[in-house]
Amino acid sequence: MREIVLDTETTGLDPKKGHRLIEVGGIEMINRIPTGREFHRFINPLRDVPMDAQEIHGISTEFLFDKPLFKDVVRDLLTFLGDDVLVIHNAQFDIMFLNYELGLVGEKPLSFDRVVDTLAIARRRHPAGPNTLDGLCKRYSIDNSVRTKHGALVDSLLLAEVYVELLGERQATFGLQTVGAKANGQRIGAGRALAAARPEPLPPRIGEADTAAHQAFIEKMKTPPLWLNFWNKTPA
Repeated sequence: MREIVLDTETTGLDPKKGHRLIEVGGIEMINRIPTGREFHRFINPLRDVPMDAQEIHGISTEFLFDKPLFKDVVRDLLTFLGDDVLVIHNAQFDIMFLNYELGLVGEKPLSFDRVVDTLAIARRRHPAGPNTLDGLCKRYSIDNSVRTKHGALVDSLLLAEVYVELLGERQATFGLQTVGAKANGQRIGAGRALAAARPEPLPPRIGEADTAAHQAFIEKMKTPPLWLNFWNKTPA
């Protein structure tokens, strides 16, 4: 099963008031295991980034000046998303902005039927909260020390771990972890940690003396154990 954990950053809270998308980040999961395949783009919103928004995500107007427009990245984005499930925290917000941008370039909107909102799951599991991404990381002992500010890709990586915890599938995924290292410019994704096979079997820990002592004990039993009837018998 393929799922995309997705996050966005914007210039504000409402596209109808002129606010725009400025960052999209997502990671691919197969059977709830991150594969290492990612999508990440900064986007020029063709407007300024208000200071209150900059304080949240640290992305400035100057930084976005030479970044591509949404119309220049939309095909790559849609190809990455495919038709698979989108896992988003507070999904109403992100889908609202994504669909607004898609509409501006003549693309079909994303259906909410394909969306899993982790905020809704968290509110059902933990009605007393807090259910922010930081709060959930703390609840599940997920290291979010790299998250000094909001960022679409970092938040997607953290959300992938939170999502597995919310579903109670940490044991099933066996070794899900965020790996911060990069190789050849690509972030190494999380995966299963498989134990290496032992090159040679360990020597037996029961010696001849132990076997003889066990045989002597059996011979002293008043009623011989039933399993002796099958001892050393060749299967038919």
